[in-house]
Amino acid sequence: MIYPGILNAVVSALTAEAIDNTSKQAWQKLYNSADEEEGGDLATLVRSRGVSSIDRTQVDCWVSARLHHGLEPKHWDALVAKYSTHKGRKVQALAALQTIITTPAPKLFLYKAVTAWAIPQLKGARPKVVSSVSVEIPLDAPAWRREVMVKAAVAAGKAKAKKDESRSADMIVLKDSFYDMNTWDNDGAPESTRRRWRQSINQAADDLVNEALAHAGEILEAEGLLIEKAA
Repeated sequence: MIYPGILNAVVSALTAEAIDNTSKQAWQKLYNSADEEEGGDLATLVRSRGVSSIDRTQVDCWVSARLHHGLEPKHWDALVAKYSTHKGRKVQALAALQTIITTPAPKLFLYKAVTAWAIPQLKGARPKVVSSVSVEIPLDAPAWRREVMVKAAVAAGKAKAKKDESRSADMIVLKDSFYDMNTWDNDGAPESTRRRWRQSINQAADDLVNEALAHAGEILEAEGLLIEKAA
């Protein structure tokens, strides 16, 4: 099990961290601290357990734990803030980043700038949860048939609405007004100053992500999990 690139591995690992906890605990049986102390990579761990093939989610969860352990807290927080789909962990990581980014901007501006950096504004129409259904019923359909068709359409609509709600439950979607920089500063700083603050904050956050990806690459390479390094 290897990844095509560093970013792919990081995103997959962080996505796995957002799934149901019960389904991801199996990765722990792949891990033995004694193997790691002896320098064993993931492939060695798998072979030592006698497992010829393992579930992708187990590998992703193993990688997530490995990165969390191997990266500095600031680098882990940067990756979680930028790429995680877990609402709670993303919010915690954003709060942590605000404590290490140096800026002359006020705290409100820093909070909104870092949040907008991690959660870009959605383009186009926002997804809507289905609240009604329509169904074509032949005019000559008997009453019992009409009732069956209506019930089936309503059931399908409810299932789709539940799926849409579940998909968006852990997504952080900010109001469009959040991205208005005029609301980021209560002291009336000039627009040029606010733009400079925002650019500096974004650059600091991007630098942390780039550093984190570089260190993550070293860990993944050591584990033999990158295609370009395994070739």
